[in-house]
Amino acid sequence: MDMAVNREPGSNDAPAALELSGIVRSFDEGEKKLHILKGANLRIEAGEMVALVAPSGTGKSTLLHLAGLLERPDEGDVFLGPVNCSDLSDDERTAIRRNDIGFVYQFHHLLPEFTAQENVMMPQMIRGLAKSVAAERADELLAYLRLGDRGSHRPSELSGGEQQRVAVARAVANAPRILLLDEPTGNLDPNTANYVFEALSALVRASGVATLFATHNLELAGRMDRAITLEDGLVKELKAIS
Repeated sequence: MDMAVNREPGSNDAPAALELSGIVRSFDEGEKKLHILKGANLRIEAGEMVALVAPSGTGKSTLLHLAGLLERPDEGDVFLGPVNCSDLSDDERTAIRRNDIGFVYQFHHLLPEFTAQENVMMPQMIRGLAKSVAAERADELLAYLRLGDRGSHRPSELSGGEQQRVAVARAVANAPRILLLDEPTGNLDPNTANYVFEALSALVRASGVATLFATHNLELAGRMDRAITLEDGLVKELKAIS
């Protein structure tokens, strides 16, 4: 696929894994326009874990959707590496989402009729990998996340923490460059949330994937490389987590 690379050099000439530049996003609300993002900037390097800590209604989901190419900004640019994704066709953006971006949500969204292994195989086979190759990769990821003996179990036979670890394995099955997580531990008890976070953190460090992790859990946020919030439509760094 031929994608134009038209990045303007900034203060750092080396492209980040993910960069949002001057992002503006508004929504119509009746006769009024709701301004969510007002020139937001964000840069995440490969292997970096960034916590997004912000109250509901400030644009957290919008930011994640824009970073994941699920929405287009009204103004501004979204870069994955050197590629400006803002003006790509829908087909090109879909291909990038499939191959280069992993998503994990608060609810695992596993397919109930398939086993854990098959759920992790699915995105790989959609990408075009052979079934045997996808199965081997799924088994490796499940074993890494301490689920090696649970591959043949369906989601209903797994605990909440196990289901979320399968969702993480599925999200990274295609070796994405970007991992986006929206409250992935929100439905878990503290001990299980900590276990899932430790497994995820180890996987991020081992793979070098750039990670944006939306959470209300300040203890987890404090364990990441840095934390950001949204304030008046802009991304702000959080200097300390308490």
